[in-house]
Formats: sequence, C-alpha cells, structure tokens
Amino acid sequence: MNKLFRNISVSENKHWSKFPGEELIHHPRKIITHDITIHAPWEIVWPWLVQIGSGRAGWYSYDRIDNGSVLSATKIIPELQNIHVGDILPATPGSKDAFIVQQVIPGRAIVLVAPIQTAAGEPDTLQRIKGTLRLSWTLALETLDDGNTRLISRGRISSDWLTTLKINPTSSSNPIFIERIYALLARLPWQVMQPIAMIGHSIMESHMLKGIKWRSEMENQRQ
Repeated sequence: MNKLFRNISVSENKHWSKFPGEELIHHPRKIITHDITIHAPWEIVWPWLVQIGSGRAGWYSYDRIDNGSVLSATKIIPELQNIHVGDILPATPGSKDAFIVQQVIPGRAIVLVAPIQTAAGEPDTLQRIKGTLRLSWTLALETLDDGNTRLISRGRISSDWLTTLKINPTSSSNPIFIERIYALLARLPWQVMQPIAMIGHSIMESHMLKGIKWRSEMENQRQ
C-alpha cells in the first residue's frame, strides 16, 4: 500500500474533476483513503471489483472475518460481471442493508453506500439510497503513465455511522465475527469506538487491496 489516510485533492489529481461519491456526505466525521499500485492495466483490475461482496466473490480480505469463512474467488466469475445502481454487494453474508451500489462509472469507479434506513423499513434499495447515509465508499481506478493502475479506496463516514446500528443476524441466531464486532462498537462512545474501528478497518482494507493486486497481477501474467 502506497499511502494511508491520504486526502486526494482535485489539484493533484488529473483524472477527476470531482472524485466520485464526494457529494454524498457533505460533512463527514471521518475520511479514509487508501491506495495501491497494481502492475496490470485497468481492464484486468475492473472485473475483480465488479464481483466483490460477501456471498459473491468475497472481499479478498480475511474471509473468516467478513465472508463467513468462505474463500474469496481466485477467478473471474462471468455471471457477476454486471452491476447496476440499486444492487446490493453484501457487507456480510445475506445482508440486505449494505453495501448498495449508488453509482457505476464503467471501468473507472464504483460508489457504494450504507443507508440509515434498513431493508426492513424500506425494501426498495433505490429509495433507501436517496435518504440519509451512514457512509459512502468509492473504489476508483486510475491509469498511470506506465500503463499500470492505481486503485483508490475512499470512505466518507457520517456522524451516524454505527451509532444507531442494530445488527440483525443474517441467517441464524449466530452472527458471524464481523457482525459481533459491529454490534459491540455500536455500544461504545465515538471517542472510544473511532480509533478501534479505524485500526480494524485499515487492517481489513489493506488486505483487500493486496488481495485485488495479487489476483489482478496473476491474471495479467496469464494473458
């Protein structure tokens, strides 16, 4: 990973006049930016992003924690290559609340959101993403001068993140590990919860980015 918690400004970024998803949470309580350089063209990297999600290709991170112990995919899955606004890329197995696709810029960026309103209250995802959001999460690709790709992960967290979250087990009375962590964090004051959550997020996301890098570079070598 090249840089951690880096705020990307328009002045240093020739690829975007406006970074996707920036407008969704106007006054975020926290902004988290990670990026990594992948030695493969964007055409190789993009399919790995499109198929992410628990119960889909996985998150390419620590599968015992966030994918119900199911191993993340090590190949491109054709039937998962089409995503649209309103689709759910589940954060945990069976989740109907997050993450919801808010925007797709083919070959360039996917913007995911977690709304405050839950599926139990409003099953229509297109309606939910119009309301108040817990967070936005953008995964964006930039082509570098040498033909390689920079993958940028940028999250904007609202003041409501986790503070009103209620965990509903997805398929049984035994929620997976990450759900138990979320439920515990939701009970803590922000001052205590925030640094713990950020450390955990950094560990998981670092492994995810490295997982995408490894898969993309291996795929690039095969072609």
